[in-house]
Amino acid sequence: MYPAQLVIPMKQELTHVGFEDLISADQVDKTIKSKGTVLVVINSVCGCAAGTARPGVRLSLENEKKPNRLTTVFAGFDMESTEQVRKHLLPYPPSSPSIALFKDGKLVYFLERHQIQGQAAEMLAQKLTLAYDTYC
Repeated sequence: MYPAQLVIPMKQELTHVGFEDLISADQVDKTIKSKGTVLVVINSVCGCAAGTARPGVRLSLENEKKPNRLTTVFAGFDMESTEQVRKHLLPYPPSSPSIALFKDGKLVYFLERHQIQGQAAEMLAQKLTLAYDTYC
């Protein structure tokens, strides 16, 4: 498990722009199963989270259409909630960072680490805005 002093600033990159920090399995289930669209970012300490995932997600929020709820869990820190999100992502293997879009409780769009790594933040934002335009 990562130390809080390392993780908190990385969490704040998303919570400061309106993301809800999910820290329990119950929160995850209630949120994902809610009506409407829910974006879940599985955040991490890796370089592709810092250089692509978090900046790309923030850029994507400039789109006219956006998910109804913005949420995040932190791999290697929020153990319970991260594990619960991953149950909703099956049959995809664990991947962090990763980004999932749910609509009315069903997974409709998912980006795994290998689809994030090596991308520019702007390219990731473009992929996400296309998903928002389709599902939100």
